[in-house]
Amino acid sequence: MAKTILLHCGQMADLAQQICDSYENIELGNISWQRFEDEFPYLMVEDVSTLRGRHVAFLACFDSPGTVFEQLAIMQAVPRYGARSFRIVLPYFPTATMERVAREGEVATAKTLARLLSVTPLSRSGPVEIVVFDIHALQERFYFSDAVIPILETAVPLIKRRLKQLPKEPKVVIAFPDEGAWKRFGKLFDVFEQILCHKVRLKGKKRVVTLKEGCPKGHHVVIVDDLVKTGGTLLQCAKMLRSEGAALVSAYVTHGVFPQESWRRFLNGEVDNLWITDSCPAIAREVSAQKPFEVLSLAGIIGKYLSQPD
Repeated sequence: MAKTILLHCGQMADLAQQICDSYENIELGNISWQRFEDEFPYLMVEDVSTLRGRHVAFLACFDSPGTVFEQLAIMQAVPRYGARSFRIVLPYFPTATMERVAREGEVATAKTLARLLSVTPLSRSGPVEIVVFDIHALQERFYFSDAVIPILETAVPLIKRRLKQLPKEPKVVIAFPDEGAWKRFGKLFDVFEQILCHKVRLKGKKRVVTLKEGCPKGHHVVIVDDLVKTGGTLLQCAKMLRSEGAALVSAYVTHGVFPQESWRRFLNGEVDNLWITDSCPAIAREVSAQKPFEVLSLAGIIGKYLSQPD
């Protein structure tokens, strides 16, 4: 059986190589990413004739607006070369927190990005699959048109496997920083005792985190959420849990975004462990050698998905 060809953007080179090293039925494709003098892209899919009749995947990364256009161009081109099937793996959907409009004039950019992805041409076997991990709001699947198939995956198995490796004492309990996180992930951690936190808005725009349900006293509390940016809520939550008697406080987020090196806020010991995935690869590389960070790779989950093309 012919191998699946895995194409990738430059940011995802390491992750793509890990996947191909672990799965014999996936081989690495190659794209030349160059630019003209005006900074617009000059792109070349190498050995493009080998795509005809093959299962093809593209590992994308929209961590910078400046690279989105060139990757969309590749996604538009690949099915037209006769790929039997085409799968786009976009681990982090970057506009997902802007999924709804709160006042007139705001733009739901999550819907805009979904529309751009939805015009990807059909492959020979039908609609393109677009795989996203732990999207911020499940209803965003309906922003995609019927011309593509959104596949919403989760990276939670990675942290559950890691938690099994921890000492049995103190006991691990799972905390959610707000009700939204609990709705997204609560059922995935139903074998654990759970804690629900609550964000309260004070005068002005300031918010504080309070304990709504559960008891952290004496436990290793692991805060779970889909993403972290500046980390303010996560740090407030950790501080509150310690004040309520938690023996250890750790956190897991699928997407460590950390704009403007905001990850440095976690170097002061407020969090004992902070697990993230490599969905945002540049940040993952930057923090991988820094305590309390530990990067859990998506390579196994993505590779398993791509190795079953039929």
